[in-house]
Amino acid sequence: MKKIELIPQQLSYETTEILNTLRTNIQFAGVDKKVIMFTSCMSGEGKSNTTFNLACSLSELGKKVLLIDADMRKSVMVKVVRSGNIDCGLSHYLSGQCTLADVIFATDVRGLHMIFAGPVPPNPTELLASQQFENMIFKLKELYDYILIDCAPLGMVVDAAIVSKNCDGSILLIEANAVKYRFAQVVKEKLEAGNCPILGVVLNKVDRAQSRGYYKKYYGKKYGSQYEKYGYYDDDKEKLNSSAPAVRRENKKRANTPAKPRPNQASGEL
Repeated sequence: MKKIELIPQQLSYETTEILNTLRTNIQFAGVDKKVIMFTSCMSGEGKSNTTFNLACSLSELGKKVLLIDADMRKSVMVKVVRSGNIDCGLSHYLSGQCTLADVIFATDVRGLHMIFAGPVPPNPTELLASQQFENMIFKLKELYDYILIDCAPLGMVVDAAIVSKNCDGSILLIEANAVKYRFAQVVKEKLEAGNCPILGVVLNKVDRAQSRGYYKKYYGKKYGSQYEKYGYYDDDKEKLNSSAPAVRRENKKRANTPAKPRPNQASGEL
């Protein structure tokens, strides 16, 4: 098997944690969810980058992962390669120009193999709808724990809907504040038409500087000073300190007050 070297990805702590969450959710989706397709509404939403980083994250668990670049119209996955000769791709195999072994590349990431899109064919939709593609997925499912397929944006071309028929699940990636609600609904309906379960939606490129809540306060800060950032902590602490003297005075007052004699149960007198 031919081997290539990938460009190391420098991910922030926050991005790594989000990828770990996505990875965990996929694992809890079930052992039968092995072939997962990724698509988006438009190009440039970060779909390919997210799929690649997730494949690397799954391989860190010791899983055998195959990443297939099925976006044969506008592939960007080759940009993650540092060195190596990619002489065959998916379009070569589906058009009968090479064998399956010729298009699978081992990487320097342990457990991660890749199939690149290859040159742009004149009929990508027909190739993805062919029996050759279906047979390929069937064979590869026996060899890998997970197969992630990076597809073209479903909001622009129908390729992803065709690929979804051979997948166990699909994930829709949406860029925050870039896609209208109705447009996302149309893409979702196209996915559902392929009878492929939608495992979830990934909201990408979220502006954390404008977001509120737990993650804004948590990430990038130390644990020691973290609790002081929450308003209720300082308020409750102040209430406790202010109420402590009053509690002590009340206890002292009770201690100096003579106890009332108990009624004589026999005579009923005090």
